[in-house]
Amino acid sequence: MRPVVEIEQLSMEYVTGFWRNKRVRSLVDLSLEVYAGEVFGFLGHNGAGKTTTLKILMRIVYPTGGTARILGCPLDDMSMRRRIGYLPESPYFYDYLTGWELLDYFGRLCGLDAAQRARRIPEMLALVGMQHAAHRPLRKYSKGMLQRIGIAQAILHDPEVVFLDEPMTGLDPIGRREVRDIMANLRDQGKTVFFSTHILSDVEALCDRVAILKQGRRVAYGTLAEIQAGRAATLEIVATETTPEAVAALERFAARLRRTAAGLHCELKSADQVGEAVAELHRHGGRLVSIMPIKSALEEFFVRDETLSETF
Repeated sequence: MRPVVEIEQLSMEYVTGFWRNKRVRSLVDLSLEVYAGEVFGFLGHNGAGKTTTLKILMRIVYPTGGTARILGCPLDDMSMRRRIGYLPESPYFYDYLTGWELLDYFGRLCGLDAAQRARRIPEMLALVGMQHAAHRPLRKYSKGMLQRIGIAQAILHDPEVVFLDEPMTGLDPIGRREVRDIMANLRDQGKTVFFSTHILSDVEALCDRVAILKQGRRVAYGTLAEIQAGRAATLEIVATETTPEAVAALERFAARLRRTAAGLHCELKSADQVGEAVAELHRHGGRLVSIMPIKSALEEFFVRDETLSETF
């Protein structure tokens, strides 16, 4: 599988302070590869270096060290730019234009002729659910609507690689679901999607691989299964008719107890304790509903891993 994005030892240092005598490193020797046809998640807290990386790839800012290539081309190759799409974190568009006029403008910048624009613009508006506001000025758009039209302009010219910086920002749950579907559809078409986010559930639902940044350094890289490998699996007991004595008995085995409409959930400290915990539950009059393995959610991984405990 060929890499379409190659980053090697990328570093970025800013000079700050009134006397311009303080140096801040926002990226430290970042290396990674993104392969054709995958959705790649770029994770990290605010200030971790995600947007800086994307700005370097877009040639908005210039690195102080390292190299990067997109589609096998150096970053200053202008012909490569026609083959990629980009949505910045906080896009600003000419707000006196309508949604249709904005896409027509970007279509012209991308070299689409009139016939191509006439075909692609309605398709993109339908894809992001903005047909009803196509002829409304952008100044009357909500934040979520601006995000949708921004996604439409990023994929208007049918790029091979799409870079999205926090694409879920400002979207309601339905909008987030629709954007996830758009990204999955791009992958099905063989496109590559590189997106930054701090919404962990979107990463779990979408990403083939991820890279995690902390203070400008890459601290994890690979598939979610690879990142979480080696961590002990746990089991959860769900019980009903739990007397105070049964609850007290389960507390000895519990890493966490919580109640829901389904009953009492007891996450065991160790899977080896399941037999003893069930026996104690029955002895004190409780009824076992289920025993289920717990899939370690990405959020739990961040909470429990000492290296990343301050990332989110």
